[in-house]
Order: sequence, then structure tokens, then C-alpha cells
Amino acid sequence: MATSKRSPVVDTNVSDQRKSRRAKTTPIPPERPSFSVELTKLEQIVRALEDEGLDLDRAIELFQEGVESLKTARALLHDAELTVKSVVKAADGSLRGRDVD
Repeated sequence: MATSKRSPVVDTNVSDQRKSRRAKTTPIPPERPSFSVELTKLEQIVRALEDEGLDLDRAIELFQEGVESLKTARALLHDAELTVKSVVKAADGSLRGRDVD
């Protein structure tokens, strides 16, 4: 009795679905801004705003950008302060308040 060799049946839909699921991985979140980057932006904005020949509309745009950078920088500082406070604990677990300079 001769055995016939059968080629495996491949369901392309299943294969495509697997590829599709792999492609739908969680996107990489955008990088968190750094305090130094935000500070640099603020310094550049201040220098630009000090320019006497600056158009009023551009000055307002720069001011708005500066406010957003300032908010971000303050939030980053606040997060850093919370991190420092959580690290600086007494041996008994109580928090020792220390100024963060």
C-alpha cells in the first residue's frame, strides 16, 4: 500500500490573524520630557521675548509656549520632590521632612 504525502493545509486567515495580533502591540509611550530640556526651552523663549524687534503675535505664541514649558517643569519638579521624600525615610518607616534644594 502506497502512502501519499499530503501537503499541510495552511489556513491563511489564521496566519494573518496571528500576524495582525502581533502587530497590535501596545505602542511605546512618548518619552517623558526632562527638566533640563524644559529649562532650556524656557531660557530660549525668554531670550526671544527680550528681542525688541519681535512681532506681537509671535511674542504671544512664545509666551504661551513658555507657560506650557513652565507647567511641565513644575510637574517634573513636584514628581522629583515626591520621589526624594519617598526615599528619605527613617528606620521606623516614618518620613523625615527635609527641604529639597
